[in-house]
Amino acid sequence: MRIKVMQDIMAANDLIARENRRIFDQHEVFVVNLMSSPGAGKTTLLERTLVALKNEFAIAVIEGDIRGQLDAERIGRYGVPVLQINTGGECHLDANMIRNALDRLELLVIENVGNLVCPAEFKVGEDRKVMILSVPEGDDKPYKYPLMFMGSQVMVINKMDLLGMVDFDVEKVEQAVLALNPEMDIFRLSCKTGEGMEAGPDWLRGQVRRERQAGTPCW
Repeated sequence: MRIKVMQDIMAANDLIARENRRIFDQHEVFVVNLMSSPGAGKTTLLERTLVALKNEFAIAVIEGDIRGQLDAERIGRYGVPVLQINTGGECHLDANMIRNALDRLELLVIENVGNLVCPAEFKVGEDRKVMILSVPEGDDKPYKYPLMFMGSQVMVINKMDLLGMVDFDVEKVEQAVLALNPEMDIFRLSCKTGEGMEAGPDWLRGQVRRERQAGTPCW
């Protein structure tokens, strides 16, 4: 019975997510669902991305947290529209939470609740799922949380400046991830030092322009 209830919840969410996707396509908005564990660097990566792209695209951000608005306040300093969604206990954003957050945009970034489990299960109508794995988390995460790695299109390995200070094998992680998801794009970077930071905005810039030219839904 619990399985049936879960199936009903996912089916209802997917229905709303498809409607979100239709609305996003109608308004030609490219949507990124940004996910990671707490402390992996989502907000810092987003800040650096905004610096690189905010003068090229009309960008807005949705911040998802269980409680508080600290990240929304940080992002608001960059002069882009930002909406805080507090889930009140839920460990993820779902499609219904996103439904009424759309304005006339080119790029919408959804910073999901910090969690490697629940956000991987719930579509919100995004074009791409981008996940961050930070070096201090360890290199075993693809084995422990495979769904996150299987369902994302991009993995960012952040905090490369800490490599060598903790037990983290980059090659081992990348091999494990590509075994789960051969199509995964992988970027190595450090938000602190700026190492590798140009690759992410370049990828995102290309994705937005490609989808705009194609004019077709992503799923």
